Amino acid sequence: MSFLVRLGEPKDMQSVLALIKELAEFEKETNAVEITVEDLLKDGFSKEPKFKVFVAEQNNVIIGIALFYERYSTWKGKTIHLEDLIVTKKKQKIGAGKALYTAVLKYAYENDYNRVAWEVIDWNTNAVNFYKSTGATYLSDWSVVQMNKENLAKFIQNN
Repeated sequence: MSFLVRLGEPKDMQSVLALIKELAEFEKETNAVEITVEDLLKDGFSKEPKFKVFVAEQNNVIIGIALFYERYSTWKGKTIHLEDLIVTKKKQKIGAGKALYTAVLKYAYENDYNRVAWEVIDWNTNAVNFYKSTGATYLSDWSVVQMNKENLAKFIQNN
């Protein structure tokens, strides 16, 4: 079973969105995905793209993605945030996930980024163990904090 890892193109965004939704279902957040193919096209392929995405393709079908973007750390300088890494369930265990992960890390290394960071759900022990096995540091003493659009609006209106 061979596959190809390459940078995503606009024609891939329908498949990218389908994989994002598959990941949301796996993470028990089925209704959380609000973006559309149009959002992905606008945000990923405009004059100033907000993200890059590697895709794993097998027989002209996208079977996995690694979506990432640049951010800045006041401690480390330029870094990459790996937002999503997913391989469709029926194609897991063929090495596509590791190949996508490797593509992101290679991109970071070759472009002189100082760190790659991402979140992982603590109950996804397969992912946690995989990341640890590659030398990644699992920061169990840090928590993710988020402000959704609705609460952001409430905060701004009240302050």
